[in-house]
Amino acid sequence: MIDVDPGVCVGAGQCVQAAPASFDQDEETGLVVLLEAAGRVDEAAVLDAVALCPSGALRLSDRAGRR
Repeated sequence: MIDVDPGVCVGAGQCVQAAPASFDQDEETGLVVLLEAAGRVDEAAVLDAVALCPSGALRLSDRAGRR
């Protein structure tokens, strides 16, 4: 699971560049928006996005909530 904390997001946009099928930015605030997966998620791209996030607004956890 991808956890997004918009309160921590600084709107840098690296997530959108790394994984545009999974993330977008709100037009007004610039904050991260998690997109609903229409198909298969590119796991490598999401891992890159999490690693690139300068504020730590993105985290991965399993279905039990463990990070």
